[in-house]
Amino acid sequence: MAQRGSRRIRYAVVGAGNLAQVAILPAFQNAGENSELVAIFSSDRTKREALREQYGVEHRAGYEDFEQVCRDAEVDAVYIVLPNTMHREFTERSARAGLHVLCEKPMATTVEDCEAMIRVADEHDVRLMVAYRLHFEEANLRAIELLRSGKLGEARMFSAVMTQQARSGDIRTRADVGGGALLDEGPYPINAARYLFGAEPTEVVCFTQEDPDARFKGVDGTAFALLRFSEGRMGQFAISHAASAVSSYRVICEKGDLRADPGFGYDSERKHFITVDGKTEERTFEKQDQFAPELLYFSKCILENREPEPSGWEGLADVRVIVALQESARTGRAVKLAPFERRQRPSIDQLIVRPAIEPPEPVNAPSPTVE
Repeated sequence: MAQRGSRRIRYAVVGAGNLAQVAILPAFQNAGENSELVAIFSSDRTKREALREQYGVEHRAGYEDFEQVCRDAEVDAVYIVLPNTMHREFTERSARAGLHVLCEKPMATTVEDCEAMIRVADEHDVRLMVAYRLHFEEANLRAIELLRSGKLGEARMFSAVMTQQARSGDIRTRADVGGGALLDEGPYPINAARYLFGAEPTEVVCFTQEDPDARFKGVDGTAFALLRFSEGRMGQFAISHAASAVSSYRVICEKGDLRADPGFGYDSERKHFITVDGKTEERTFEKQDQFAPELLYFSKCILENREPEPSGWEGLADVRVIVALQESARTGRAVKLAPFERRQRPSIDQLIVRPAIEPPEPVNAPSPTVE
């Protein structure tokens, strides 16, 4: 295990789907100051061999050999990029092996799984971070900074849209692995509303639709949600796996408003449209690598033995809202949420900028969306 003062944390990437291949594995070239890729896990032998050659990683294996290969490769931390229903299993296996865990979102599919993941990490004294890349990205951090400055007055309303056309057969369309719009896209607007308001929702209402086409069986293809916060603040969002690609959010305040468009993706530049007293100012943020900052930050937390700011508790905060939205959609009633305190919020101090990387052609891992 790497100790304080060591130069690099040695990572295993667990899962080799599209996101891992086009964004996470390439990001290690921008995170070399304290992070190193030493092992790759996939159930697909073709992927393993192609990625070994591409990244020069000798340690690669299927999931059944996870613990032994991690020992052989002297792994310090894992980045879990598996289907949602596998997050808890591999977090627990990693923690019991003494490995720190960076886990993709949603953290898990149930509150109970999230709580178990936090518990096992604490019991084995390893750090657990959920991969909220926007907690280190400039456009979103500048939005938080602007709202905290008071320039726009008190925030009153939040509205977001995040839609795409899902590829038939993609895991996001499958109930057995935790698919559906709420679990896949829901964390983005929920998390944004929470960090922009600096508060937790108290009540939610949700309508979902299992789309009639053959892609969606047992999962929500489309969802529309309302979130009530304290002090009269309200949020809403629309998400879908069956609509043209849109990604934006808007915060309306007492004196003006902020629109971020696009708001949530990682493959394009971003724009802010800030309106005060009827005058709109536009600001552009260049496309950046959003995954290397996660690695750099998490490695620093491990080396300095400190809790990361999107910790397991941040992942749980979103999943509890998603579960409440699922209940509302199922019952047709509003669902109240128990009080939940979050002291840590993302701030501009977490900004890490690294240049964009041209994504490689993935192996046996097509895009999750219809091109």
